[in-house]
Amino acid sequence: MTLIQQNATVLFQGDSITDAGRDRDNASHLGDGYVRIIAEKFARLYPSHNVTFLNRGISGDRIPDLTSRWDVDCLDLKPDWLSIYVGINDTWRKYDNNDPTSTEKFYEGYRKLILRTKENSDASLVLIEPFVLPNVEDRHAWREDLDPKIYAVRELAREFRTLYVPIDGLFAAASAQSPISELAPDGVHPARLGQELIADAWLNAVQANR
Repeated sequence: MTLIQQNATVLFQGDSITDAGRDRDNASHLGDGYVRIIAEKFARLYPSHNVTFLNRGISGDRIPDLTSRWDVDCLDLKPDWLSIYVGINDTWRKYDNNDPTSTEKFYEGYRKLILRTKENSDASLVLIEPFVLPNVEDRHAWREDLDPKIYAVRELAREFRTLYVPIDGLFAAASAQSPISELAPDGVHPARLGQELIADAWLNAVQANR
């Protein structure tokens, strides 16, 4: 039986991977990525649960961006479950815009978000680690910056005893069996197969797959 209770509100927060082209003028629109897949699969598995899924991911966001909109786009929505997926842009901006985010700053900002959430809500947390695949040559160099941020998210999951979705390892394993272009053509943004991978891993984390 899934950990998600009946009549729960489940909120997804993050960057473009979560956003997935959602219509921001429609508060209930879930985009066309892993969030929609989760909502559809969950509804099929638990049709009487009456769970509300919300997506507030915004393309390009980093930890400071989430921090600036946390009241309106998280706390005011009073979620029972909160899923956070952020980090790749905190690495990417170092390489395309010379605007790095140190691991320390990333960790401290992320930790403050979690503390703020716990102080103002009873939401259960799911943390999703960022990933990158080397489908574009410069992505190889990103590991030096991204790996410590992945470890930081893992440390936060341990500290706060949250559920955790280890998708960097899952994508690496999947790339040994499927072309990277079918998982994430640019190494960052998942194609349909990659979105399904994230969705299934998330559903497993909340014990919803059966």
